[in-house]
Amino acid sequence: NCLLFSATGEAALARLGATWDRMRVDYALRQHDQWYKGDGVYGDGPAFHWDYYNSFVIQPMLLDVLDVCRDEMPAWKELAGRVEPRARRYAAILERLVAPDGTFPAVGRSIAYRFGAFQLLAQMALRKALPEEVSPAQVRGALTAIIRRSIEAPGTFDANGWLQIGFCGHQPGVGETYISTGSLYLCAVGLLPLGLAPSDPFWSAPAEPWTSVRAWSGQPFPIDHALS
Repeated sequence: NCLLFSATGEAALARLGATWDRMRVDYALRQHDQWYKGDGVYGDGPAFHWDYYNSFVIQPMLLDVLDVCRDEMPAWKELAGRVEPRARRYAAILERLVAPDGTFPAVGRSIAYRFGAFQLLAQMALRKALPEEVSPAQVRGALTAIIRRSIEAPGTFDANGWLQIGFCGHQPGVGETYISTGSLYLCAVGLLPLGLAPSDPFWSAPAEPWTSVRAWSGQPFPIDHALS
């Protein structure tokens, strides 16, 4: 996923009208396309890892880089046509991972980023590109539940109001060599819908239960289907 850090930097230079390196962008895009495993999920390199890096880095940065650069090369424009449906599929998976009580599986590394694990779902809401079966209102409800479970847990903040290492409260054991007080604020990527206007349906539509709430309360809910 680190290949996309340099690609994103080059895309920023391109957007700003500065000289940029197409090779860095091309290498990152082509490699991730090769590492696609199916059903909306990429490997972090040749191997598949059960973590949230498809949401933290891979899919959001693929979308952002291609937003800027897709028209620079025919191959990139063609890739964008594959990346976008994959992102919608992974957003649908993320929405289904939110339990009725606002919890989600504590799998993989970097779980100290808390609700930042839902960056892609938040980004797709911001882009108004959610899957057809997922409404903005139900995403609002799901993200709100996750955020509240994350930040209202005792011990989340220290005496000075800074985030502390943990997944739900203060749990130093989930810290890793690259985790610091500053990096904990990657959780803020879960707040991307704040970029939407107050009148947007994400904010203005009546509350709707998200998928797991419907499923576990006996309500009708759409069956899940893989992306072919």
